[in-house]
Amino acid sequence: MKTRLSIFAIVALVVVALLAAPAAQERWRHYAAPAFQTTRLSRGDITSVVRATGTVKPVLAVDVGSFASGPIEELYVDFNDVVTKGQLIAKIDPRIYEGDVARDKAMLTTQQSEVKRVDAILQQARNEEQRGLAVRKDDPAFISDEELDKLKYARISLEAQLAVAQANVMQAEAQLKNSTANLGYTQIRSPVDGVIIDRRVEPGQTVAAAFTTPVLFTVAPDLAGDMHIFAAVDEADIGLVKAALERKSPVHFTVDAYQGERFEGSIAQVRSRSVLIENVVTFPVVVKTTNADRKLMPGMTANLFFETETKKDILRVPNSAIHFFPPAKFVRPADRKLLLPGRVPEPEMGDDGQPDVMRAWMPDTDNRRHLWVKEGYQLRAVEVTIGISDEFFTEITSGDLNDGDEVVIATGTASTL
Repeated sequence: MKTRLSIFAIVALVVVALLAAPAAQERWRHYAAPAFQTTRLSRGDITSVVRATGTVKPVLAVDVGSFASGPIEELYVDFNDVVTKGQLIAKIDPRIYEGDVARDKAMLTTQQSEVKRVDAILQQARNEEQRGLAVRKDDPAFISDEELDKLKYARISLEAQLAVAQANVMQAEAQLKNSTANLGYTQIRSPVDGVIIDRRVEPGQTVAAAFTTPVLFTVAPDLAGDMHIFAAVDEADIGLVKAALERKSPVHFTVDAYQGERFEGSIAQVRSRSVLIENVVTFPVVVKTTNADRKLMPGMTANLFFETETKKDILRVPNSAIHFFPPAKFVRPADRKLLLPGRVPEPEMGDDGQPDVMRAWMPDTDNRRHLWVKEGYQLRAVEVTIGISDEFFTEITSGDLNDGDEVVIATGTASTL
């Protein structure tokens, strides 16, 4: 009895397995079949851009230096302080310069007294000469020619001494003006209205201005007005940027401080002098923008997008389709001749011993590309000619594809897509 039941159970299991096998196989075939992720061509606008990085700077930044040397006695401003033209912002210890002024004042007083002394003696000599001439007129024999000559040349000598004394006064006055000016230079004043964007001294620090003028502060006159961004544009793109300048195309840029916010400016200048850095030739481009809300600060790094060309209502495809290179095993045999070994690190090897990841080949200077469309469980290449592109789309200028057609952007299986 037990043997019969065991045989019946085995037979039942075999029958169930045979009935379930086709369904399981179908499910496995569906699970392992190739699957393709697609996107559609559409019509719309594309604006091509040239990318560059730059540094935000004020339109005008005035370096405030010191002509006088000595320890910093007082600092009256700090970073970000608003200052007005002529405002006292720092003071250098004035004691040495005050001593020079006192010395030169005393020297001027001495020279002025010398002028008065010589002038008094000269006046006496003139009187004596006049009396001698009067006596000679009354009685020529009373005074000799020799005596008259002595009176005359004594007067001339004193006139010369007076001129020297007066010149000494002028020299003393000039020396006093110089020392007074040097004393004034100990008071550092702002030359313009603006904002302190840099301060390079601390109280007690000694300023040495003997050989070069040290920079103590940098004042930006108008941070709430226009700002400049100095960008370095690659030589391959400078022609496009110059054309954008002629068309007065806008420039958009972002800064790391305000993620997701895009600012707008305009090209102010494309400079002709190239800059060579690590064997890369770039050209300086100045972008002007407004800063009414004062979000932009000097020294910020800007990521710029120069709008070089705009086309409206054109056939376009997402960039992911342009950059998609299918594995050879998914490509129909007729199109595998278009493939070359891919550049993906460590590709899986196919059944034919060739890398499984392949890439559609076109010369770098050619605008022809291949897009891939589904043909059953395989992919068929469609040659297209591309035009301008932006961050998201590329223009399709010719090819056997139309608005709404689907192209493949990824491959896999039902388990992976």
